[in-house]
Amino acid sequence: MLLRGARLVPIGHEPAGAPASVTGTPVDVRLVDGRIAEVGPTLAAVAGEEVVDLAGRWLMPGLWDAHTHMDQWALARQRLDVSQARSAAEAAGMVCRRLAEQPVPDGAMLVAFGFRDGLWPDAPTAALLDEAIAAAGLPPTAVTAVSGDLHCGWLSSPALAQLGVADHPTGLMREAEWMPLTALLDAVPVEVLDAWVGEATRAAAARGVVGVVDLEIADNLVTWPRRAEAGPLALRVEAGVWPEHLDGVAGRPSGTPLTPDGLVTVGPFKVVTDGSLNTRTAFCHDPYPGLTGPLARGVLSVPPEVLVPLMGRAHAGGLRCAIHAIGDLANTLVLDAFESTGARGSVEHAQLLRPEDAPRMAALGLVASIQPEHAMDDRDVADRHWAGRTGHAFAFATLAQAGVTLALGSDAPVAVLDPWAAIDAAVRRSRDGRDVWHPEQRLDLATAVAASVRGRVAVGEAADLVVLDADPTDPATDLRAMPVAGTLLAGRWTHRAL
Repeated sequence: MLLRGARLVPIGHEPAGAPASVTGTPVDVRLVDGRIAEVGPTLAAVAGEEVVDLAGRWLMPGLWDAHTHMDQWALARQRLDVSQARSAAEAAGMVCRRLAEQPVPDGAMLVAFGFRDGLWPDAPTAALLDEAIAAAGLPPTAVTAVSGDLHCGWLSSPALAQLGVADHPTGLMREAEWMPLTALLDAVPVEVLDAWVGEATRAAAARGVVGVVDLEIADNLVTWPRRAEAGPLALRVEAGVWPEHLDGVAGRPSGTPLTPDGLVTVGPFKVVTDGSLNTRTAFCHDPYPGLTGPLARGVLSVPPEVLVPLMGRAHAGGLRCAIHAIGDLANTLVLDAFESTGARGSVEHAQLLRPEDAPRMAALGLVASIQPEHAMDDRDVADRHWAGRTGHAFAFATLAQAGVTLALGSDAPVAVLDPWAAIDAAVRRSRDGRDVWHPEQRLDLATAVAASVRGRVAVGEAADLVVLDADPTDPATDLRAMPVAGTLLAGRWTHRAL
């Protein structure tokens, strides 16, 4: 395939001899066997070669999302969205309206997604849900709402009974008591889930995405090859490995191909060490305002005496480690674990950091896998529950200035799987017309884009490309509404609107 008349988007610091189109002069790009074979002005077409005139559109490497949960993202796309609720009562009202419009069959459950109760004036309880449903003249119904950060569930009394926890005192479950129940909610037929995941990957491709790191809590090294056998994938997938599946990965280090086309590879080893900000379970040096007792500083789900041996085993097997740490004390302990084991990899989230830990992260050669849209979703929650510390929260510029390699992602379904939203959040630190939140922590556009791609538009690179109808480097461009004209994965169109 010959792409004619492309203007290349500059990605970070361009090497000497970069194509002229980096400065605006269009060039042609030839793709052969899934790779970029030639870049230059007015290349001659080869007999039988497909020629696509880009007519001066912008071309850049395809985008990656460095942290996703693809099953959860596919499921969330099918669920009732209550993310905009400003109180438990408002969320319950959304549930009642859905039940009135679309009653669930007897014995079935309505699952909602996205509530964030960190700023709610009222408590989400089973009694509140039950009473709202009864007041709406509806029969008792099993309803489960999954929090936007996935770390918490809010259940009606029939849902508690259906899931075998009828004696729960409030109906609001967090962390260890909640996580085992999520598998029951996600129990849809394999063929249905795979179809929904397929829809989600095609939607991602339509936003210019060519690859994801999938950290779904599942046996991903089995799941993704099965999906690939059913038909060509729309994305590259680095399939994450969880502790319960570590023994089954022996002899297959990170990067090992799992499919003949190499689109699915062994990803990193994932451990979740603490909770989340919205659930007030991120593990911090300082207590949360107004909290006392053993959980006042959050929850340390995997302490060092467990984490270090796990990481040591994974590292010995050639796996990169992707370790979840949100609170500042969790981040300190995770850096200690990387240092003691010599493991390589990433700190996932790194939302609250003590200033001295950014240069530590750089010195250890670690990647900060960050989700900028979380800063926009959680700025008010952070101002309340991390009061006085938000100068070190979502500290993207601090990390970049310390020399830490950044990788941008969404944590979908916690945020939408759209790298343009992540780039915009990283660069602008503002959304919905609000004032910029901690402008000193903004990234420049080149850094944010470079943290969202892998590779360049250059000879020998994979032909994983995105064609844009607007210039992302133009300050007037609305990055969140970026028009994507086409996406190529190994030289194959996964999205085409030109």
